[in-house]
Amino acid sequence: MPTTLVTGATGFVGSHVARALAARGDDVRVTVRATSRLEPLKGLDVETVVADITDRRAVRRALRGVTRVFHVAGTTNLRMSADDLFRINVQGTRTVLEECLRADVERVVHTSSVAAVGPAPPGGAADERQVWRGGELGIPYVDSKHEAEVEALRIAARGLPVVVVCPAYVLGAGDTHRSSTELVRRFMLRRIPAFVEGAINVVDVADVAAGHLLADELGIPGERYILGNRNYTWDRLFSDLARLSGIEAPAMRLPVPAALALAETLGRLPGTSPITPVEIRSAAHWWTYRSTKARRDLGWSTRPHEETVEATVAWYREREGGRLQRSGTRQAIGWRLAGYTTRRLGELVP
Repeated sequence: MPTTLVTGATGFVGSHVARALAARGDDVRVTVRATSRLEPLKGLDVETVVADITDRRAVRRALRGVTRVFHVAGTTNLRMSADDLFRINVQGTRTVLEECLRADVERVVHTSSVAAVGPAPPGGAADERQVWRGGELGIPYVDSKHEAEVEALRIAARGLPVVVVCPAYVLGAGDTHRSSTELVRRFMLRRIPAFVEGAINVVDVADVAAGHLLADELGIPGERYILGNRNYTWDRLFSDLARLSGIEAPAMRLPVPAALALAETLGRLPGTSPITPVEIRSAAHWWTYRSTKARRDLGWSTRPHEETVEATVAWYREREGGRLQRSGTRQAIGWRLAGYTTRRLGELVP
């Protein structure tokens, strides 16, 4: 029976894609690194091969006998250096897909990101047709995802049947490496005392995995499909997290210049900074989208967004309950007073 290869299968999205493929009946092979923790693949009947996606010889060996590839591997770490982001996300994509072309693979699904589409205008929602303007943001992660998608489509133009999916901000249960759901964990540890104006689109990891399989079955090579669900402003998302977790939402909304100044100050202190300037710049945009194309052309559907947020909270309660703040926990008095003062000033000053 033909073999399907999944890169990045020990990650949050990749592990769910691997499980969905196994449930579909595929013979699944996954790439892992020598240092990979295999907990996300526990109980899953898959073949593992050791291969770093930037190692061309290892990738070539992993592709032997493979007919379909889901290239999910990559990093979403905003704090990583630009060189490392481009090495993993861009060079890794180039290596994997060039070797897929060489191996005459029948179909590739490339996991991109809405970051490769770029943020929407404030208050709006973007789709696949938006013109790329993300390079002006100065966010290396965003640049790396866009360049990786460019590489994928460049190789598609050489004859490789590549379908691109662009997941939004992925939540749900099972993020053992604490990637995108780290936001929820930090909220439940009460490590987000303030926020800036901005918005994100939240989608469930299981729905994203289902979207990958539909893209494989029904997607048009050379096309990309946004996989998103609910558009949330930060204050609305934090309100929902507060309601579901019992932990008070951040009390203070900061202007971006003030938040950047705070992040730069914290970065000069000893230890790991709780927030960085690049994270502030990223949060201050509207990562809000429409998924009409995926719903219409792939028949893709999503569960209610409340279930996704609730499942993420419940998973962290079960996994790290003793470390998290108890239900009923309020923000520190200093932040609450600062938030009240800021709101009052906002009411008094146009």
